[in-house]
Amino acid sequence: MPAMKRRKTTAALCRYACILLFIVAVSFAAQAQIQSPPQKQTDTNSTQSDSKLAGSVFNLLNMAGTENSKQFHPMTQDERNHLYFNTMINPLSFARCAFSAGIDQWNDKPSEWEQGASGYGKRFANILGQYSIQRTVTYGLSSAFHEDNRYFNSGKQGFWSRTGYALSSGILARHDNGTRQFSISQVGGVAAGAFLARTWLPPSQHSAGDAAVSFGITMSSNIGFGVMKEFLPDLLRPFRKKRN
Repeated sequence: MPAMKRRKTTAALCRYACILLFIVAVSFAAQAQIQSPPQKQTDTNSTQSDSKLAGSVFNLLNMAGTENSKQFHPMTQDERNHLYFNTMINPLSFARCAFSAGIDQWNDKPSEWEQGASGYGKRFANILGQYSIQRTVTYGLSSAFHEDNRYFNSGKQGFWSRTGYALSSGILARHDNGTRQFSISQVGGVAAGAFLARTWLPPSQHSAGDAAVSFGITMSSNIGFGVMKEFLPDLLRPFRKKRN
């Protein structure tokens, strides 16, 4: 049993590592389009398309665009509703779920689900279901507690101060007054997705222990992604200069 648990954990970590590479690749593509020089009036549709891609990337990463923490302002309920709606229909979210399902298919996870199109469909539905539950519960709780889980760039200087801010953003949310406190909505959403998924997963991943492992890995990945969000603009800066 311990060996099986280790294999499950390793497979999950590999999946999140691949997702990270996927997100970085998409971010680079979006940034390349964002930084393209202004086009003629006849290229308005192309410019709008580029803007939509950038918005989809920010939505996928749950980032407040290019704003930093000093530019924070509390969201209205209409803005929360709009953000949630866009999250649920974001094509990049479906692409990420499809990518994750492919990795699970490759790892034969869970082993009870067959290979082929039917097995892939189950894995895709599983990941999409967990993601949808997580986002919906987070949306409901954040509305009730007035929490804003979007990532705002720290605006700080220095590697360690920025890294500390980024790591803490994985478990903290901003309230209407701008202070950061423990995020009930984010943690609650991840827990709901991890534990409710046990109702449809097969026996090899059906226990509360499996749910706890899933919860821990997802929270850890959220914390790690915070560091990527903080430093991604720095990584993209040399490419901006080349395009300019």
